[in-house]
Amino acid sequence: MRRLRNAKIIATLGPGTSSEEMINALFEAGADVFRLNFSHGKHDDHKRRYDIIRGMEEKYNRSIGILLDLQGPKLRVGNFKTGKVMLEQGNRFRLDLSDEPGDETRAPLHHPEIFEALKEGTDLLLDDGKIRLKVLEFGKDFAETEIVIGGKLSDHKGVNVPSAVLPLSSLTEKDLEDLRYGLDLGVDWVALSFVQRPEDIAQARKLIAGRAGVMTKLEKPAAMDHLDEIVNLSDAVMVARGDLGVEVPPEDVPALQKRIVFTCRAAGKPVIVATQMLESMVQAPTPTRAEASDVATAVYDGADAVMLSAETAVGEYPVEAVAMMDSIIHKVEIDPHYRKMMEAYRYAPEATAADAITAAARQVAHTISASVIVTFSSTGSTTLRCARERPMVPVLSLTPRSDTARRLALAWGVHSVKTEDLKIFRDMVVKAIRIAKSEGFADVGDPLVITAGVPFGTPGATNILRIAWVE
Repeated sequence: MRRLRNAKIIATLGPGTSSEEMINALFEAGADVFRLNFSHGKHDDHKRRYDIIRGMEEKYNRSIGILLDLQGPKLRVGNFKTGKVMLEQGNRFRLDLSDEPGDETRAPLHHPEIFEALKEGTDLLLDDGKIRLKVLEFGKDFAETEIVIGGKLSDHKGVNVPSAVLPLSSLTEKDLEDLRYGLDLGVDWVALSFVQRPEDIAQARKLIAGRAGVMTKLEKPAAMDHLDEIVNLSDAVMVARGDLGVEVPPEDVPALQKRIVFTCRAAGKPVIVATQMLESMVQAPTPTRAEASDVATAVYDGADAVMLSAETAVGEYPVEAVAMMDSIIHKVEIDPHYRKMMEAYRYAPEATAADAITAAARQVAHTISASVIVTFSSTGSTTLRCARERPMVPVLSLTPRSDTARRLALAWGVHSVKTEDLKIFRDMVVKAIRIAKSEGFADVGDPLVITAGVPFGTPGATNILRIAWVE
């Protein structure tokens, strides 16, 4: 099941894609990583999906990544007397901590941390930004606002405070329970929601303790003020355009997306572009031309992966959505302009032996027309540095660890294989040639470029580059 493309596909599982037959179909259509969205579903539901995916690894002899996506804090208004109200532009509207059901003049908002963060003139967005309020007066338990953009508002609609850093942890009690459960299951990645500052990631890293990769979802404008630090603290980053698009003007999202993608690429961290990529395929068998262009743009920019959410979780055409995304990626990657863009946005290697070796490996592979670059890595760091170079040939990652092989399913251009640990240097070349041939990356007479670190098993110790020929 070798993929003949570089960018990877993440598919979200949901009510319509929970059977073994459907999950197999999604994988065969092109899904490389499966997302378990813990905002919905029970733990037993996620365990069934998890077990199916792990069983598929045996069937297809391929490492498959599993992403646990935590819900994060959800800020919502309370109930209304009639279930919903109409807010008229220009009228006053009060938010407070009272338990009294709301009406056209006020609503309960049981989040004192919001009132703590307010300033005069702060904008509040309700119901995914459909309603906009401007704060006129506020205290520790209330806010008097003017309705700038009105509309219908009903029970439990979400509240966003785009210009403020709220005194909230990104991990709720539910998240902590979900995290413990997911780590015990053995998920490969944990996606953090509601990250506002680097400290949120540090807290999660301490709890996860290396048992999974830490993926930061960038969906709060406040996080962009600390982008470099957040990227450095993360193992991967997701451009969560849904929530980000609520809190910033839509016209700002494309530039923010490119800034995040290029920052992650420079740092050598996997970056995922997500949300509404093929949204119309929730109900239609084909996407709009604009959606196809959206996916293509992320691929042209060099994103490691693109993600499907509702399209595969609850959509009517989940397999077709994955197949369409797979097809779009293929079309982009055979376009000569794609390779020009990869070369144009090449980043200088850092002043380390590992970066020097991986940069040289890309150049050598290009010069001798190698069929593949083979990396030996215990933690995956060598492989990720190689993927950062965006070489013209695939990257075959050989690792003795199942968790590393599964995490690397997310990385650009990487085909990961779990193999026995190396003991002596001579084994490296023999094993690289054998696996490159058996996995369909090379034929007799083809040259390979091999990178590794000696002594074997030392994280980040890449210090060898070897050329070999398949016999």
